[in-house]
Amino acid sequence: MTRTAILKVLAEQDRPGRHVFTIHELAKLLYATDQTAALKATLQRMTRDGLLIRGAKGIYVYALSRHLGEDTIELVAKQMRRGEYNYISLESALSEYGLISQIPVDRLTLMTTGRSGEYRTPFGVIELVHTKRPLKALLDSMIERKRPLRFATKAAALRDLRRVGRKNTSSIKRHAMKPKAED
Repeated sequence: MTRTAILKVLAEQDRPGRHVFTIHELAKLLYATDQTAALKATLQRMTRDGLLIRGAKGIYVYALSRHLGEDTIELVAKQMRRGEYNYISLESALSEYGLISQIPVDRLTLMTTGRSGEYRTPFGVIELVHTKRPLKALLDSMIERKRPLRFATKAAALRDLRRVGRKNTSSIKRHAMKPKAED
């Protein structure tokens, strides 16, 4: 596929706001048949030329997208654990609730039903922490926001922080750390 044709496909995908892709999605968009070698060469060339950004292993971001911004790191994280339940929690959520003074500028902390891991991306560090909580309890712990990922409730973010045994609980406002009956 020519560079012009690839850019046209990516621009069409970008119009409705889609600019983060897995390698499998790009394969389907760019090649009708399985052309692994051609896809690999295309991705290397497009990344080298600055048209794609390797967000994480197997995840690419369209560098010319009009939608690049604060939510891009969330979209990359969402692609990393597709098929799992993921939500913003721990320090990222507590900072937004104003319960901790630190503002994690280049870090996104998530709870996931997938495996744990820490990943350095061009958009910041994504920290995924595994949870074994039952699905019903997880869904009750999340709220929808106008963002790619769900967000922990204040109580859930505090509970998650305690459960994972973070050492930084002393920086949380005293009244927020009181144990609640539902924990």
